Amino acid sequence: MPVIDVDLDELRGLVGTDADDATLIADLFELGLEHEGRTDAGTEQFEFGPDRLDRLSVEGVARSLRQHYDIAPGLSVPHAASPEYALVAEDVPADRPHISGLIVRGLALTDAVLTSVIQLQEKLHATMGRRRAKGAIGIHDLTMLKPITDRIPDRKALIYRGVDPAETTFVPLGADRAMTPAEVCAELPTGRRYGDLVDVDAAVPGIVDDLGLFSFPPVINGSRTELATDTHAVLVELTGTDQWTIDRMATILGYALVARGGDLEAVEVVTPEATLRRPTLDVETKRVAHADIERTLGVELSPETVRALCGRAGLDATVDDGTYAVSVPPYRVDVLHPVDVIDDIGRAYGFTALEPRVPDVATIGGRHPRSRLRRALRERLVGMGVEDMLTFHLSSPAVTQTQMRLDAADAEVLGAQQPVRITSPYSEEYPIVRQWLLPSLVQVLANNTHRRYPQVLGEVGHVLWADDGAPDGVAEADHIAVVVAAPTASFEDAKAVCASLTAGFDVALATPAVTHPSFIEGRAAALEVEGTTVGVLGELHPQIITDAGIEVPVAAFECAVSAFETDDSG
Repeated sequence: MPVIDVDLDELRGLVGTDADDATLIADLFELGLEHEGRTDAGTEQFEFGPDRLDRLSVEGVARSLRQHYDIAPGLSVPHAASPEYALVAEDVPADRPHISGLIVRGLALTDAVLTSVIQLQEKLHATMGRRRAKGAIGIHDLTMLKPITDRIPDRKALIYRGVDPAETTFVPLGADRAMTPAEVCAELPTGRRYGDLVDVDAAVPGIVDDLGLFSFPPVINGSRTELATDTHAVLVELTGTDQWTIDRMATILGYALVARGGDLEAVEVVTPEATLRRPTLDVETKRVAHADIERTLGVELSPETVRALCGRAGLDATVDDGTYAVSVPPYRVDVLHPVDVIDDIGRAYGFTALEPRVPDVATIGGRHPRSRLRRALRERLVGMGVEDMLTFHLSSPAVTQTQMRLDAADAEVLGAQQPVRITSPYSEEYPIVRQWLLPSLVQVLANNTHRRYPQVLGEVGHVLWADDGAPDGVAEADHIAVVVAAPTASFEDAKAVCASLTAGFDVALATPAVTHPSFIEGRAAALEVEGTTVGVLGELHPQIITDAGIEVPVAAFECAVSAFETDDSG
């Protein structure tokens, strides 16, 4: 969840209110920003849902409060002056083809404003920009640029193109000499952190003016255009792999700079395919039925009240025959469905103002038998001294397969099934859903080598894998897994835990020898119930232990929870 630092005095100034700290914190909670505490620097930290990325800065938070307090309700779209500059994309590296941007003039930058802008830039990098892999932002002092005047008629051009990583030079931020992009990636901390996003063996992305390279996206800017408190006009350039993403990042940043008193100016983005005008300030319209609003929120509202609540949420609404046409501002990247509009209306009304009521349903709730079984297994594990874990469902093939020596394993082997891949993962570190539990427990052991042994960890959790025979192409199951890490850990230790569990559930378990790449040959067994293989047991292979940095032997087992289903398993 995103967390931002907010100076409440600065927030009061931007909002135009004299509300005390307690009132501000309470009102922000109503809007979905939860107070996390105070930093050593005296600012307050707020955590909020990752959907409202327009609130990644104090300017965005202030805008929401101004709307909520009816100081500046309704839709707000700044005027963008006609473009004077053009960002021209030519011969751009194919893995980072898109560019966007904007200009803001008339700024009065203070140290506090610079800090806020940099915080927003880095928060956008970490969220929408996927750590700069999908989108990266560069902010430059416009007056330090010398545009190319003979490239585009009536425009001052800045060129986005591939540059030679070993020959092109510039002075990067934080350096005291001219360096090539290859040297930046090898020598500077920022270069080492983000250098893997470019291929220094080929042309790398660069933005040049008439004086040469001034930006090496997505790695670092040049020092020539560094912002200072006397900067009054800025160029914001964004490059990335997805045009929609960088356009929305630009819009959010542009709104923040306008909130600081700046005047927005459009730029032309010229590509071989098209000429675009940026930033994107398009207003989308969502249609929402009045009946759906009342049914979802559980309150009766007049059309006038709904329209007023939309204004307090930063929206504009007109109503015709019981249906609202709701205008959504361009900085709202989260409004995808009419229910998102209803959520905004509910927050403006105040969820704490809603009266709770008992649903008109004549049934009594209770735990599902599978849930009772999972709970019983966890309780028995804890009773045996096993620490109950809850690890991430999302993972990567490097963790679930490569780490566990399963890259070349037969698909019938536990853990080697084809994983379920996420079409658009939020993070490239988690592109799949885990197909077994042991890799996650191995990671926990690897992250806790500084703690005392023995370490006995267990988890009861959900796993998925691809199955062409399933109606939706996905097979699902609940698994239970345990790892025993100790200087003397052996096959017998893991089997003892497993045997104690099966005895408690009156399950007859067989353990014939088996070969599994994740376990030592001759020290592994299949777990069988009534002739059906339900899991595996054994001592983890030394390569897995060594690669993970674990310093002691590890014995483990994993099997399907369904093996413990009995008439009294709950």
